[in-house]
Amino acid sequence: MAFLLPKGYRFAGVHCDVKPNTTKLDLSLIVSDRPATAAGVYTQNLVCGAPVQLDRLRTPGAGFRAIVVNSGVANACTGEQGFQNAETMAALTAEAIGAAQDQTLVMSTGVIGIQLPMNKIEAGIKEAASKLSSSYEHFNLAASGMMTTDTVRKTASRSLTLSNGKTIVLCGMGKGAAMIGPNMATMLVVLITDAALDPGDAQTMLKRVADETFNCISVEGHTSTSDTVLFLANGAAESSPLKDQDQELLAAALKDLCAELAQMIPNDGEGVSHLITIDVYGCKDRESAKTIAKTVANDALVKTAICGADPNWGRIVSAAGRTGVSFDPMKVSLKINGFDLYQNGTPLPFDKQTVSQSIRDNRKTHFELFFQEGEASIRFWTSDLTAEYVHLNADYTT
Repeated sequence: MAFLLPKGYRFAGVHCDVKPNTTKLDLSLIVSDRPATAAGVYTQNLVCGAPVQLDRLRTPGAGFRAIVVNSGVANACTGEQGFQNAETMAALTAEAIGAAQDQTLVMSTGVIGIQLPMNKIEAGIKEAASKLSSSYEHFNLAASGMMTTDTVRKTASRSLTLSNGKTIVLCGMGKGAAMIGPNMATMLVVLITDAALDPGDAQTMLKRVADETFNCISVEGHTSTSDTVLFLANGAAESSPLKDQDQELLAAALKDLCAELAQMIPNDGEGVSHLITIDVYGCKDRESAKTIAKTVANDALVKTAICGADPNWGRIVSAAGRTGVSFDPMKVSLKINGFDLYQNGTPLPFDKQTVSQSIRDNRKTHFELFFQEGEASIRFWTSDLTAEYVHLNADYTT
């Protein structure tokens, strides 16, 4: 299936030496040719980056023209100078594309506690603005410019037909491989559509979708200083703001697209050898289900067991029991990769070698935890914990 791009957007990605001693792209522009509605969800870490602070002040709102992204330096824990630099990035971008400063949003990702090299940023913005294009190639360049320790670009696209017969397109680009414990998490995502939305509707839709997708992933449970998801809707394909049935169609497509992007992040986690999907069923409410899933996802003993292809179900059940969520331990069951290991509080006989091989031979591992407390369920994604992950993060700045 062809990767479709929404109408009325242009993209660029360049290398401007924010990441020294490399030729990797480190600055991206996403530009709407017409004013767009913008919504955003952000990290809940009290220690947050200057771009997060700036974008929070500006979203949700209307009339936006651009998002500028740099990678390599997070512009977090950088004081008043850092906030001024974020404002300058917005102003330089606005000037380069012929927009107003408050029509631009900013993202930064990378090492914490370093001031941005603003002379390089300025040169990069000017170069990127001169190379803007609506092509798929330039979309990919912009997606690459967001990457830090990512090993692959993370992009996805959807199209849908509205009740009036018009077709709209939705697509997204994201980055993230570690410091992933979203609580809107280091992850950045840009979502764009050529549909039109009112700012309040866009914000409500994005918040709901993020809670069900990006807030259901983890690599090591660390909520970053920089986590941001921005959503632009420019109305280039349908100028009337979507309502009712059409808005729900877009919301469903947005959730589906974001779920695809969300899984890509733990699947590309630093040193990861397994993507783990955790389904929790039968809880009293969704928050209880999420608490259990997230605790299991972040448990180092669970993660290392999957790295070693060890079907050590006791670690999973034990992790569920330490969450503070009330449930009857004698009504808990567990499957790994479809194999019944534990049922109604009692271990079941199983062939350990067969289950171990099912983990070892497949990148994807599936946990299913069943409770009998209610009807709420949740799906959560995480990764295993490998020696390579420890090595990469032990040596990150040295």
